[in-house]
Amino acid sequence: MSAPHFSPGFQAELQQLFTWRRDVRHFRTDPVPETILAGLLHTACLAPSVGLSEPWRFVRVDAPSRRVTIRANFARANTAALSGQSGDNAQRYATLKLAGLDDAPHQIAVFCDTDPSQGRGLGRGTMPETTVWSAIMAIHTFWLAAAAQGIGVGWVSILDPAEAASTLCVNPNWRFLAYLCVGYPQEQADTPELERKGWEHRNPARRVWINR
Repeated sequence: MSAPHFSPGFQAELQQLFTWRRDVRHFRTDPVPETILAGLLHTACLAPSVGLSEPWRFVRVDAPSRRVTIRANFARANTAALSGQSGDNAQRYATLKLAGLDDAPHQIAVFCDTDPSQGRGLGRGTMPETTVWSAIMAIHTFWLAAAAQGIGVGWVSILDPAEAASTLCVNPNWRFLAYLCVGYPQEQADTPELERKGWEHRNPARRVWINR
């Protein structure tokens, strides 16, 4: 089987996908069709993984009681984060909508089995963290596949991870990595919301090679 040829037109559209993929915080409440969600999961599992270990574990959070507990977890963590800000930063932080937990129709937690039997340990002897990095690759693949279909993803990182894992009652050996809000965005933009609101800006110095 010969490898596919990706045309200049496809490459240009792919660059657009990278540009328009955003961390979404404002969602519509209408759900994404189940067939599309299943397709996104299938695509995410095409991500590379160390030793072909496929250590990612995607958990659908549908139970209202668990969602309420996660929301309370976020509220406590967000209050603590706000108290750590001062001056103009505190005012800016207070205006940011940092979670889509109230509106996003789908919530997905992502865990990593840090020592899976699959893969037989290949590539993990000196760098065991590669299982976590592999799971992050799956999250990114999911994110890009979603963006290609006009679906938004928001990563809620302001959570107590141990408490979140306990709430979801998963294998205690799995490591909590991400809590994702998923749904159709209220608006689309080619720049990060944090940049549009003046919190931070992209740094051109990060787009250069460091030579040694």
